[in-house]
Amino acid sequence: MALRALDDLGDVAGSRVFVRVDFNVPLEGGRVADDLRIRAAIPTLRELRERGAALVVASHLGRPDGEARDDLRLAPVADRLGELLEVEVMALDEVVGDGPEAVCAHIEQGDVVLLENLRFDPGEEANDVRFAGRLAELADAYVDDAFGAAHRAHASVVALPDLMRASGRPTGAGRLLQREVEVLGRLLRDPDRPYVAVLGGAKVSDKLGVLGALAERADALLIGGAMAFTLIAADGGEIGDSLAERDRFDEVRAVMHGSGDVLIELPQDVVAATEASADVRPQTVPAREIPRGLKGLDIGPRTVEEFARILADAKTILWNGPMGVFELEPFSAGTRGVAVAIAGAAAFSVVGGGDSLLAVKREGLEDSFDHLSTGGGASLEFLEGTPLPGITVLED
Repeated sequence: MALRALDDLGDVAGSRVFVRVDFNVPLEGGRVADDLRIRAAIPTLRELRERGAALVVASHLGRPDGEARDDLRLAPVADRLGELLEVEVMALDEVVGDGPEAVCAHIEQGDVVLLENLRFDPGEEANDVRFAGRLAELADAYVDDAFGAAHRAHASVVALPDLMRASGRPTGAGRLLQREVEVLGRLLRDPDRPYVAVLGGAKVSDKLGVLGALAERADALLIGGAMAFTLIAADGGEIGDSLAERDRFDEVRAVMHGSGDVLIELPQDVVAATEASADVRPQTVPAREIPRGLKGLDIGPRTVEEFARILADAKTILWNGPMGVFELEPFSAGTRGVAVAIAGAAAFSVVGGGDSLLAVKREGLEDSFDHLSTGGGASLEFLEGTPLPGITVLED
């Protein structure tokens, strides 16, 4: 897979470069609560500015369903971006139209403009060529650095670069997207072995595709979080009142029984309680014998120990999804234990998914992982081997 990248743009000095980023970040009290995704795009934005480009930056935020919503405006994001770039970022209150066109027509080298939330216009999610055409009027070149949106066939991701290239304007991947493809491509095609994948989170249905793909490529799958209870129940275990997707039992059994030589390690014990609350009294019980009235809310200490033992011998580790309701202290030890075990392993380690990234950040372990993937769903689809439209459009 050969991607056109920043090096293929040519001389961008004096040009306006449209940069699609993924600034889909949490906002609290009118401020950015977690700026990881903004920080991830800074190298690309800095490089383009240093090369003399003016930047038209664009992102989505949340799910406004084609309508403008004050709680999903990008002005707070512009403030944080300006702080990180150490430059004034002009936040526009429209996506396309006479206003953005007038502003973008007069920006100069080093200027940074942030368009309003792309998803305020229904043409974005519809991959509408006319909407993409309005965006194309704003710039002379196109860069996609939004790996988190690469699995979406949306206008700013697919139709826009198609139009730009068809009109002879250069297109390419930013440094973040380029790095994501390189790292995840390594896991997909040629990981150092043993290759251990740790999967967690609430729903197995969200990860059935990648679960099946990893069962064919990894040497071991360590499964925690609520999704583990669907696998345990499908195999005949008693899970009390724990969350389980019973309509997925046949699919889960097909993965487990057709997994060949891969080791599938499910929790041996869990931390359970009547409800997910910081005030309840938790108890540790066998994962396959959870009493009625109790819900499994974290993996237990024996499971953490066994997971850590397997992780210690790994040469490649992928982690996506927490081991329990880690936001609450009574159920945080499992996720913390896995994070520490991966950080201490002599392996090439990759962590992805918003909750996993948050857990790593809470423990102060960001520098202990080789790659923090901002992709979320895009990462999982990539690891399934599914072509992503936002990447395909940038391939030579």
